[in-house]
Amino acid sequence: MSRYDTKEIEPKWQAAWDKALTFRATRDETRPKYYVLEMFPYPSGRIHIGHVRNYTMGDVVARYKRATGHNVLHPMGFDAFGMPAENAAMASGGHPKTWTYDNIDTMVNQMKPLGFSLDWSRMFATCDPEYYGQQQSMFIDFMEKGLVYRRNAVVNWDPVDMTVLANEQVIDGKGWRSGAEVERRELTQWFFKISDFAEELLDAIDGLDDWPAKVKLMQQNWIGKSRGLQFSFERTDGGEIEVYTTRPDTLMGASFVGISPDHPLAKQLAETNPDVAAFRAACQKGGTTEEALEKAEKLGFDTGLTVRHPLDPSWELPVWIANFILMDYGTGAIFGCPAHDQRDLDFCRKYGLPVIDTFQALDNPAPVQTEAFVPPKTEKVKWIDHFADLDVATGQEAIDATIDFAEKGGWGTGVTKFRLRDWGLSRQRYWGCPIPVVHCDTCGVVPERKENLPVRLPDDVSFDQPGNPLDRHPTWRDVPCPSCGKPARRETDTMDTFVDSSWYYARFTCPQAQTPTDADDVAYWMNVDQYIGGIEHAILHLLYSRFFARAMHICGHLPESAKEPFDALFTQGMVTHAIYQTTDEKGRPVYHYPEDVELRDGKGFLKDGTEVQIIPSAKMSKSKNNVVDPVAIIDRYGADTARWFVLSDSPPERDVEWTSAGAEAAFKHLARVHRISAEIAEGGDTGSDDEALLKEMHRAIHDVTMGIDSFGFNAAIAKLYAFTNTLAKSKASHAARRQAILTLAQLMSPMTPHLAEEVWAMQGAEGLIADASWPKADEAMLVEDTVTLPIQINGKRRSEITVAKDLAKDAVEKLVLADDAVVKALAGGQPKKLIVVPGRIVNVVV
Repeated sequence: MSRYDTKEIEPKWQAAWDKALTFRATRDETRPKYYVLEMFPYPSGRIHIGHVRNYTMGDVVARYKRATGHNVLHPMGFDAFGMPAENAAMASGGHPKTWTYDNIDTMVNQMKPLGFSLDWSRMFATCDPEYYGQQQSMFIDFMEKGLVYRRNAVVNWDPVDMTVLANEQVIDGKGWRSGAEVERRELTQWFFKISDFAEELLDAIDGLDDWPAKVKLMQQNWIGKSRGLQFSFERTDGGEIEVYTTRPDTLMGASFVGISPDHPLAKQLAETNPDVAAFRAACQKGGTTEEALEKAEKLGFDTGLTVRHPLDPSWELPVWIANFILMDYGTGAIFGCPAHDQRDLDFCRKYGLPVIDTFQALDNPAPVQTEAFVPPKTEKVKWIDHFADLDVATGQEAIDATIDFAEKGGWGTGVTKFRLRDWGLSRQRYWGCPIPVVHCDTCGVVPERKENLPVRLPDDVSFDQPGNPLDRHPTWRDVPCPSCGKPARRETDTMDTFVDSSWYYARFTCPQAQTPTDADDVAYWMNVDQYIGGIEHAILHLLYSRFFARAMHICGHLPESAKEPFDALFTQGMVTHAIYQTTDEKGRPVYHYPEDVELRDGKGFLKDGTEVQIIPSAKMSKSKNNVVDPVAIIDRYGADTARWFVLSDSPPERDVEWTSAGAEAAFKHLARVHRISAEIAEGGDTGSDDEALLKEMHRAIHDVTMGIDSFGFNAAIAKLYAFTNTLAKSKASHAARRQAILTLAQLMSPMTPHLAEEVWAMQGAEGLIADASWPKADEAMLVEDTVTLPIQINGKRRSEITVAKDLAKDAVEKLVLADDAVVKALAGGQPKKLIVVPGRIVNVVV
């Protein structure tokens, strides 16, 4: 009998799929299409078992849909631009291009042995000139449609690396690589006008029926629609300060007016007041986001200016510059109401400003002390002083009344605003898509001619000094103006890598096209029917992709039906693993790879006998060395074992912990399936109980199909375990057992495609199982003839009986009264009550 040899089986079937071009996707109008896509990876150099889980989920869906008659598109590519490659070049003296493509080769070589049903002919990397050239073409189209513009903006600036940093790259106010104090600097930047689509993007979320609720909520909060009041405070020295507030109902609790350090008034004051200039300079240290400012120490500067309260001209409020006020939200100015805003309260306590309650809790009218009273807007409160004569009312009722009061009085206007800001895409770095414009003293900003695209990155750059090497490359930078021919200068900023990943799903439909998309291909393949990826991309990547699809539609690159590009979204959990840690002579932690640790009796030891501290179930991280290398797993157990285990241990939306014991158990089960198949292939009847086996087979078909359809992969696998046990113990004929093992192979093929092909071939079935149609359950075989009824005695389950499903109620009662547990409980007496719930349960009251 042949043994389960994965090193022989798996390469054999991968070669067979490649030879037959089994997974090559081509348009076929006669079949329904299905487009499954996993969020494509960054080429960091090695995949880990978390990647395996993500791509295996997509592969299960792709193989299953192929078996159910769909024409499947299942592509793979690489999100290949970005700072890590540039940093690696700086560290090693190499080139980002070399580092990136070497890593892509490594990762492809790691992924192919896993047997994914990918159309590798469509593979591309976003750093391919053929890809980013089409992105540049779309950028020019966006410019023509008014979807992209250039303006000054405050950014995080690293003065040592001389580059703009994303907010995530600012750690404790310092550049993540240089360690330098980050400055808030005003630079001219490129922006996509995503804010113009805020209302549409928000409204369309309700139609994303097959997206996780948590993702939709996160996007709704990020877009952040709010209705508030816009009005002006009159300055006592002349002029006005316009503010926007979402809580106008608290206006009678105002204690100061605050302006952003970047507000025009703050800049004006700094020109003549060195103290204001110094305060603004101090505020320029640190991040620029709401979150960064929220965490930073609250700092203020009293300008000495005052304004009049709009409802009482005799009431004057001081004007402060505050470091926590953003210039790009609202008007860059607020009024502070410390009693009902914790940030304002902290600020006022720090600087000795008054705290005025405007409403109180109904059950606790105590004045605000150290914590602001901020109830939900739907909660009723007692109003202390409200100009609309409110007594007891909710915050929302008071907001609506205030806006109405202001509009009728002519001193304010109700305004709807969004938290969503325009997308700043400029990056001062080399390894990114060049922005295809030229700056000409005569013509201004001029887009490159499309026939000159792609604007390729030059290869002859060096990273031996800080800053963007494109700024130091005169033969690339200095070019004639595409419009007038006079000397001009290329834009040296490159695009944010989120741009690259905002449209790749569309490019996969036509990766060789000479335009961004091909109308016929994109009309056939779009939308993505099933998108799979991590929850960490719930906001920016998915929101930017939704915007990009709309912009592409406006420019003629996508049909209107693709404005929402992802029909269904699934966010998978992480794969975790224990961390193995020792300490060095200075007490610093040292982390060890799982393959370097031997586990004995719940403890871990290095090869020299040193015991390690085991930190359980942590997210896999290269910095903690608790990553599992799929190559080592494949070498030891085979790809199908890795695939089976990551799907079987928990629901796919939850985290799963990788353990050696779990992998070993998965391998043993697959070896058992192989052994059962070999036994059946040898022939011979073991009995005649065909009906029981075939009923279980059809039940397995039904349950596994339901499991895959609902992303319940672990539930499907649990059913496959049970059916394998049934088959192993079955006393059915050889014909029935062969039918059952072939069906088992088909049901397992999305999860363990290599073993499934081997079993299919062992049984002499025709062709590849990858081309076989999905089995269908016979509804008649799913009908149960019997039912098991639990018996409760005085409310506690004591026994059960199995009866014919249509057995009469009085017959069921007789069987219950004859049950040993009931006889013992009655002790010769009669029950007070005997209640039969047909098909469900029996209750006996003694």
